[in-house]
Amino acid sequence: MCAVLLLGLDAQSQMLPKYEFRAVWIATVENIDWPSRKGLSSDAQKAEFIQLLNLHQRNGMNAIIMQIRPSGDAFYPSALEPWSEYLTGVQGKAPEPYYDPLQFMIAETHKRGMEFHAWLNPYRAVFNIHKSSVAANHVTKTHPEWFLVYGNIKYFNPGLPQVRSFVGNVVKEIVEKYDVDAIHMDDYFYPYRIPGKEFPDEATYRQYGNGLSKADWRRSNCDSIIKQLYTIITATNGRVKFGISPFGVWRNQSQHPDGSSTKAGTTNYDDLYADILLWLKEGWVDYVVPQLYWERGHKLCDFDTLVNWWANHSYGKQMMVGHGIYRGNSNAAWRNKSEIPNQINIVRNHPNIAGSAFFSSKTFETNTNGWNDTLRNNCYALPALVPPMPWIDSVPPAAPMVKKIKATQFVASYSGEEKIKGFAIFSLAIPLPENSDLATLVKVIPTTAQATINTNEVLQAKNNRLFVATIDENNNVGKWVELK
Repeated sequence: MCAVLLLGLDAQSQMLPKYEFRAVWIATVENIDWPSRKGLSSDAQKAEFIQLLNLHQRNGMNAIIMQIRPSGDAFYPSALEPWSEYLTGVQGKAPEPYYDPLQFMIAETHKRGMEFHAWLNPYRAVFNIHKSSVAANHVTKTHPEWFLVYGNIKYFNPGLPQVRSFVGNVVKEIVEKYDVDAIHMDDYFYPYRIPGKEFPDEATYRQYGNGLSKADWRRSNCDSIIKQLYTIITATNGRVKFGISPFGVWRNQSQHPDGSSTKAGTTNYDDLYADILLWLKEGWVDYVVPQLYWERGHKLCDFDTLVNWWANHSYGKQMMVGHGIYRGNSNAAWRNKSEIPNQINIVRNHPNIAGSAFFSSKTFETNTNGWNDTLRNNCYALPALVPPMPWIDSVPPAAPMVKKIKATQFVASYSGEEKIKGFAIFSLAIPLPENSDLATLVKVIPTTAQATINTNEVLQAKNNRLFVATIDENNNVGKWVELK
């Protein structure tokens, strides 16, 4: 189980990492997580979102992965795509009274010291060709030649250069206009196979295949858009991260000697045509969150086996783990209250794994298996900083100015050139040297300039020293200043 904190700080608090990605996916497609239904008033949408954020903040999360483009649509005013039907019930119709949901969500998320990862589905265009609302200016209407129908879903054709260019422009618009911390894409590249039905891209393959096998050509299409998006993001705003959340198995060992010891019926490489390892090797992504939605001991795809495999294939980029918390109560393994805390402990045992993400927000609303309490009181009882990415920025911010107001009250202020997201307060046993790895992160205060700190309100062990430091937007921590 995770470390337990009861009264004050104890030795077990050292088991809780100071740097750890702790995120929740919030899905908007089909109103899975937010808004709870189509057509809510703007005020009701805002109230629901704030309620979700407060829940996840109490549970110790430091990031959300928010779906803002579920189906060739937008949760923001876009010059390229219409308003999402999941907001108002009618695609193309703006919220009433008018507001910008994305701007609102980013502001509320940052206000709580959490990162905002903007989640886009790259290729899904119409979720259900029989039921979905489709606006007259939707790209499927203005460029019908770009799309293919497979099952009940209409997809952008990944083999068309103009499609990749369009998706690139969608990403550029978001990164230019909004203060997102990351662009995030999930596992839907080429669609999951429908038995007995081939994805209908033969004509495009004949036009653009260039001598490759169809499988290699499809993979090259996915490679091309990932490289293109990474280039666009870094050129537009170099501090924004690019992350992918792939299906949990790259390839089975039976398919490739470097594959995992699994027996998955579907793989990224062979079925979704997403060569995640290539993207990591080439540095086209900053982080990967494989969806390891199986339990420990699963006969075909064991959680522990896959954590080990992905930990050994990070290629210097950040690797996190996606947990299938939505599966709580689905079978005997998932009815075990220890399943999620045990998974978190497995993740923490790997220096190459930087944290966790949970699918999805809805499960936390019912406190399935008491996992909210487990996170809040044990696993995530103390705050953690999102791990920095030194290849993006490794320069720490300037130290704060600290002024003592009363015996236990201080004002920390910052006037450096680099933007900060807040202050971190560390607790340290008296004999230990400053900046010791044994220090405990006890509080994070979201602010861009100034904060009042009352040391009586900071969880600490008796006689410990307290320090405050600035945190920049890439989670670099500046020089510590003692509160004394």
